[in-house]
Amino acid sequence: MKALLGLSAGLGAGILFLALLSCTKGEQQPAPVPAEQTVQKEKEEDMTLPDQIQITVSGSTLPIVLEDNGATRALVDALRKAPITYTARDYGGFEKVGALGRSLPASDSQMTTQAGDVILYSGNQIVLFYGSNTWSYTRLGKIRFPSLDVLKRFLKAGGGDVSVTLSL
Repeated sequence: MKALLGLSAGLGAGILFLALLSCTKGEQQPAPVPAEQTVQKEKEEDMTLPDQIQITVSGSTLPIVLEDNGATRALVDALRKAPITYTARDYGGFEKVGALGRSLPASDSQMTTQAGDVILYSGNQIVLFYGSNTWSYTRLGKIRFPSLDVLKRFLKAGGGDVSVTLSL
């Protein structure tokens, strides 16, 4: 009889436990994500190439829509650490060019540039076009601008040296 009472008490406790479990099932908290997975996800997000970066000249800022290549990935990696500022000068009446202060991986190909193009030249110079030229370059992106006049004013085209800052 004691065995039968023990069995029915054990069975009753089991049913009570199942009943409580079914009542709280919707309230269960998700299992915590292991720290290694969180760190890996953050690293993957850091490696994602953003659609654009910012270019600032004389206090005015416009977006640059990026190409997806080794040079832009290296540039974005550098910008994640800190903005890059360099001096650009007019050249040829159609561009501003300046030394980046570092080299980026070039994948040059013959192209005809257009106003707004942001180009890597010789692996370590950035060219900002307000005109057109045909040469072998690596395309980094394109400045988004509403009109050619606005772009020329923004770059101070023909106006001498300007300080350029690239940032995320």
